[in-house]
Amino acid sequence: MYAQFNEQFAAATRQFADTAARINRLTLENAEAIFGLQLAAIEERSTATFAFLGQAAQVRDLDGAKTLFPKGAQIVRENVEKSVTTGQDVLGRLVKVQESVAQIAKGQFEAATRSANDTVKQAQEQFAQATKGATQATEQATNAATGKSSK
Repeated sequence: MYAQFNEQFAAATRQFADTAARINRLTLENAEAIFGLQLAAIEERSTATFAFLGQAAQVRDLDGAKTLFPKGAQIVRENVEKSVTTGQDVLGRLVKVQESVAQIAKGQFEAATRSANDTVKQAQEQFAQATKGATQATEQATNAATGKSSK
């Protein structure tokens, strides 16, 4: 009896460890991809910003400053757009990973439910067999005590 319990516990522990490893792998891959996306966005926008600052450093008169303002506004707008787009990409990746984790968890719950149902069915069958055997033994003992022959 203890061996069966230990085997069930060991199997459940292995299953939990495998599931945790899969979830951790998904999470780490997602974190790496998100970090890459954000780093690429920062690199791209900082390059554009520093190019603009280089142009701003070369301005020597008021006319040059007047042409610089529209470029500055465009850089700011592009930076904001890129930040929003990157944020949406990150959010989309997070949602996909959470859906994957939910699917894994759902599969684990379904497997545990099936296992529990199988164990319950097996216990019910064993109980029915034991009850049938006890009933027959009781009938035989009763019949032997009353002197009747068994069926």
